[in-house]
Amino acid sequence: MRIVVGADHAGFELKRTIADFLRNQKHEVIDVGTDSTAPVDYPDYAEAVGKTILDGKAERGVLICGSGVGASVAANKLIGIRAGLCHDTYSAHQGVEHDDTNVLVLGSRVVAYALAEELVTAFINATFTNEERHRRRLEKVKAMEKRYAANRSS
Repeated sequence: MRIVVGADHAGFELKRTIADFLRNQKHEVIDVGTDSTAPVDYPDYAEAVGKTILDGKAERGVLICGSGVGASVAANKLIGIRAGLCHDTYSAHQGVEHDDTNVLVLGSRVVAYALAEELVTAFINATFTNEERHRRRLEKVKAMEKRYAANRSS
């Protein structure tokens, strides 16, 4: 699977670990930065991860910031991105299975490296169930995106 990874400065070290972990699992990894612990703004990396998926260059993404909250909020502003902040394996796989999440968001100051690898594994190995009730709900989410995107002036 092609997976894009991105992080702000707080998530830089965990991003490197996760990228190496994914490569060792034989996934193709696209790293959109950041490349150091120098302070940067998380929305830039949320957008880079999301855009890589929307452009069809990656199938899923892993996005990391200190708590995961800011990156999650920013990523979900991109129409077509369904980012889930997960700190437990159930949510990591269930988000894909029921909600078709395409970005896993992690808080580097919240999860340990070993747990982060478990979360990424649960996320990557999950597939959307395609059950009618989940398709129906996903279509409602997409309709909301379309409705509110059309009403924005800027």
